[in-house]
Amino acid sequence: MIDNQSEKRVIFTASVSGNKAIGGDFFRLRLELDSCATEAFKDIKPGQFAQLDLSTLALPRAEQIPEELSDKAGRGIILRRPFSFADVKYAGNKVTVEILYCVLGPGTLRIKTLKPVDTINMIGPLGNGFEIPRDKKLAILAAGGMGSPPLEHLAKELQNHCPKTEVIVFAGAKSVSQLPYLDIKLDKISKEPDFVINEFVQYNAKSLISTDDGSAGFKGFVTDMLKNWLKDNKPAGSDTIIYTCGPEVMMSSVAAISAEYDIPCQVSLERMMACGTGLCQGCAVKYIDKKTKETGYKLCCKDGPVFWADEVVW
Repeated sequence: MIDNQSEKRVIFTASVSGNKAIGGDFFRLRLELDSCATEAFKDIKPGQFAQLDLSTLALPRAEQIPEELSDKAGRGIILRRPFSFADVKYAGNKVTVEILYCVLGPGTLRIKTLKPVDTINMIGPLGNGFEIPRDKKLAILAAGGMGSPPLEHLAKELQNHCPKTEVIVFAGAKSVSQLPYLDIKLDKISKEPDFVINEFVQYNAKSLISTDDGSAGFKGFVTDMLKNWLKDNKPAGSDTIIYTCGPEVMMSSVAAISAEYDIPCQVSLERMMACGTGLCQGCAVKYIDKKTKETGYKLCCKDGPVFWADEVVW
């Protein structure tokens, strides 16, 4: 567990101010929060999340529902759905958040129908986010697929609070079509790993891309690209920190790499979260106490979703 940051959570109504397609099944939802959320979001940390109530949202027209989702599209959405923030902006007493999502099921299919002036009920901010040590010279952000949103928010906070810290992003996906970024031009994709990802370069973060099939950047897993880079550049472990979010098997590999190179690492885990507040006890994460070496369980929604990599039992 990082520390307790979720005590300021509130239930509030958010107004939709944008819902932009960014390619394929990826969208960025922009929400303006009502005044009661201002205080709660004042000290938010990257990696915290909100639970969205999707139960009252409408489905798209039948012809707009992808064939692969036609069977499950009509399922009722009883439980709230968790989403991390790709960006949080403040203007006076107003807060605007951006959520990156991919249309994968009946819930996100409904989010796709949201348009400006629509509203949605939210609970947040929830959980515990990333810690940002001020003494690091290098921060490595390793994003696998849809693990990008909290790391985008983190890159912004690193620029704001640690402007002297160099930030390098390692972004990976199965193929170029599954890279969840706005300005990825399929006809201009380079086979070199260095590639400008505007979501990160705006915060002075260098980005390197990998795809499993080699359709963009480094051919192979993002963890292989990361390990090669560490082997070649040999950053001092005491001056470096790794942050990662993505599929669990990928984060497990990043955790192993961080241990090999003696670099502290924080991971943002994902679990099925029915309540988001710890009441249902359904999102257990097995951990090890680093002092006593005893194992036990913590809750991803309340104690996480961000944990130190060496306290998670992978």
